[in-house]
Amino acid sequence: MSESDQGYPSAVPVGVDTTRASIARVYDAALNGKDNFEVDRRVLDQVRTVAPGVAELAWANRDFLIRVCRFLVKQAGIDQFLDLGSGLPTAENTHQVVQRVNPDSTVVYVDNDPMVLAHARALLVGSPHTTIVAADIFRPLEVLKNPEVREELDFSRPLALFQIGTLHHYSPDDVSAIMATYIDALPSGSYVAIAHFYDPEVAEYSELARKMEEKFVHSPMGSGRFRTRAQIQALFGDLDMIEPGLVLCDDWWPEGPRLAPLSAVRRCILGGVGFKR
Repeated sequence: MSESDQGYPSAVPVGVDTTRASIARVYDAALNGKDNFEVDRRVLDQVRTVAPGVAELAWANRDFLIRVCRFLVKQAGIDQFLDLGSGLPTAENTHQVVQRVNPDSTVVYVDNDPMVLAHARALLVGSPHTTIVAADIFRPLEVLKNPEVREELDFSRPLALFQIGTLHHYSPDDVSAIMATYIDALPSGSYVAIAHFYDPEVAEYSELARKMEEKFVHSPMGSGRFRTRAQIQALFGDLDMIEPGLVLCDDWWPEGPRLAPLSAVRRCILGGVGFKR
């Protein structure tokens, strides 16, 4: 999914409701993308009333994704990736990062947003090792039994599964059961990466997290739950956590020294990578 608009559909894809906010389009707006509508930007405007730097959640999430991709392809030798909730095209998507290191890496994106599907299918023409599949990522059996997923990925070999910036949009408390189903299906030697909105449970930042959650949930998008560390850690089940464990996204193997303190908003998103023995 390239930043270039070459090959983009020339009109809003069929099935896109421009009167309702879309998770993918709200993220796109936060990342200064162009594939969003007024209703999507209104979500961010609403959250900005309590957190002017709300877009930093999306940037911390994206930066974490890029570093995780590099680690998995360079250090762990992973060459197949299942990216759940791929979102709209932006700079440095999963396939761009990993295929720069290993051009033979296979990436399967999964999403059910009509706009995401239409744009991605147009942009991925001519990319033999990259596919997008239409499925609901919160229905793991629908994903795992999908014929395209099974055809593109070899479940007899290790792979990486991403839920980066997705699970906080699932409100029911059985989100751990969703992840357990995915993890059970992964072969030994696989990795799971998760980034999730975070309630730090300390007065200053917890108040901010809950205010952002309130605005997200009661916005036209209708989702955005800030879970505690224990709740997010539970999503990894009994996987072995890769050092430094479950930490602020910006603290997961940063690329250089930090010259300025993290903003309060960037202290409200956690990331981690687990390994299945």
